Parts: sequence; structure tokens; C-alpha cells
Amino acid sequence: MKKKILVTGAGGYIGSVLIPELIKKKYIVTAVDRFFFGNYLKPNKNLNIIYDDIRKLSSSYFNSTYAVIDLAAISNDPSGERFVKQTYEINYKARVRNAKLAKKNKVKKYLLPSSCSNYGKIKSNQVANENFKLNPLTHYSKANSMAEKEVLNLSSKNFCTTVFRQGTLFGYSPRLRLDLAINGMTYGIYKNNKLPVMRDGSQRRPMLHIKDAIRAMLFFLKIDSSVVNNQVFNIGDNANNYSINNLVSIYRKKFGNSFKVEWYGSADKRTYFVDFNKINKIGFKTKYNAEDGIDKLFKTFKREKYSLTDKNITLNWYNLLEEWNEIIDNVKYNGKILKIK
Repeated sequence: MKKKILVTGAGGYIGSVLIPELIKKKYIVTAVDRFFFGNYLKPNKNLNIIYDDIRKLSSSYFNSTYAVIDLAAISNDPSGERFVKQTYEINYKARVRNAKLAKKNKVKKYLLPSSCSNYGKIKSNQVANENFKLNPLTHYSKANSMAEKEVLNLSSKNFCTTVFRQGTLFGYSPRLRLDLAINGMTYGIYKNNKLPVMRDGSQRRPMLHIKDAIRAMLFFLKIDSSVVNNQVFNIGDNANNYSINNLVSIYRKKFGNSFKVEWYGSADKRTYFVDFNKINKIGFKTKYNAEDGIDKLFKTFKREKYSLTDKNITLNWYNLLEEWNEIIDNVKYNGKILKIK
């Protein structure tokens, strides 16, 4: 019998790639999202798409479900600082509510994709494993950290809750984000031979290819619950810990000295290297590194003659939606704009 998977945030950067893979693996998928960035999912007999808000999901969505992958979130730290109230409503309260609904409806597994950003700032001679004290510096990471704690507390013998702290993602998705380091840097090289680099370059990050993030989620669905229940796992690979300056060197090696570095922003206070031995020990290893992602992205941009839009920068798109909403509210007549009958 095919297993049913409920995925929130189905139209996002990860969801748009994850759901086709779930269908390939013969799962039945319920895909829930507001689809702010568009719906890139192709119709399929094993796919049920629901347009809804994560803060108000019906308990019925969880019926006869094997696992929940709760991707829906206000994405990234800048967006969390701009939409503080909504970040705590969605990234924290709504995901805890979803975990409770899953448990009530006898769902077997619940996965909370979180972020290594929760480690905040650690010393240069330290590497954070899952037991390292969290130091969230932004509302985004604070909300994620709060959700982690409460979701894990819901675990029981019959309800497996697991947290994945993911590295900084990169790689192609139909809902492409260019506000992620490698994605944005590669686009800059492609578009105008300029490499955008956030100051001051010394900040450290683990990088995670989107395909590896999805492979980890598929691994979670297959592995025995007793191995991952009430557990946190850093998702990535020790070899993929980079400083931003390390990444600049990789671009120099690949593209030579023809491009110009364009510095932007104030110095990033978040800096951390992360240990991934725990996930390795239970059988998961990544396949892709930064060089793989840069090469594939650059070729994709060239092939598709890709051009940046506001949708590619998460905060820009959220801001535009808010602006348009205000304009529409001001011109509506009886709830309509031109067709008033």
C-alpha cells in the first residue's frame, strides 16, 4: 500500500523539487501552500494540491498520513527581521500546531526542517555538533529554535519527531532563490561578470546542495523511527564547511581573474562551522559540493538565458505582495476591482 506524505511549503524552493521526487518514489502526496511564488508542480494522480495557510490547516489534511514534512516558513533571516510577528506565527507556532495535529491523527513521522543558522556565532576554533549550545541571533533562527524544542517534546513511541538543521542551501529549483550565497554569486558571474559578496567574507557556513537536502528527507522516510525519533541531525558534510572567502577562491579557480568582486551589506555576525558525523553514522552522506553546484548552475543560467525577477529574492517578493495588497484594498469596490457585478 502506498504511503501518504503531507508536505507544507510545497511551492517553495525545496518543496518544488522534493514533491516530484516523492512521486517518483511512489508516495501519495498532499501538497499544501499559499503558493506566493507560483505553483511549479505538475498534475499527477498521486498529487493532491491544497491552497491553504499553514496557520490554519484542517485536521482532516492529516488523515491516513504516514509522515509530515513541514517545510512552510518565512524563509531566511532578512525576511524574519522584516516580518517579525509572522515569523513567530509561521516558523514556530504553526509548525508546533501541525506537529500536534499530526500526533492526534496518528501520523507516524514528523520532520521539522530547521537551520544551522540557529548556531549563530561561534569561535573560529569551534565546530558545532547537535549538542552545541544554540545562539540564535535573528528572529528567523529564534523562531526555528523554539519550534525545535516543542516539536521534539511531542515525540513518543508511536510518534517520531525529528529535526534537520540544514546547511545553507544551493542548487537549482523551479522556484529559484538568488538570495542564497552560491546561487546569487553564480548568477552575478553569469549576468555581468561580477561576484556579489557579503561583507566581510570571513563568515563561515556549511553549504548543502538542494539535491542532498531532498535525499536526506527521503532517507528519513525510509529509516526505522527508533533511529531518528526525538533526535536532531545536522544535514551536510564536514568537507562542505566554507568561509565566504573560500568560495571566492573557488570562483577564481573556475573563472580566473576576469570578474570583479562587489562587496555589499554590513559585516555578517553569523559565523559557524558544523559537524555532520551524527547523520553520517546512521548511513547518510552527501554527494555534492560547492564546485558541483556552481558548475551546474552556471550552465543552467546560460542554457535558459536566465534573468533575475523579484520572485528570486524572497524579501523583495514579500514586500511587493504587501504593497500590492494595500493598493488593491484601496481600489476594491464590493470586493472587486473592474468586474463589480
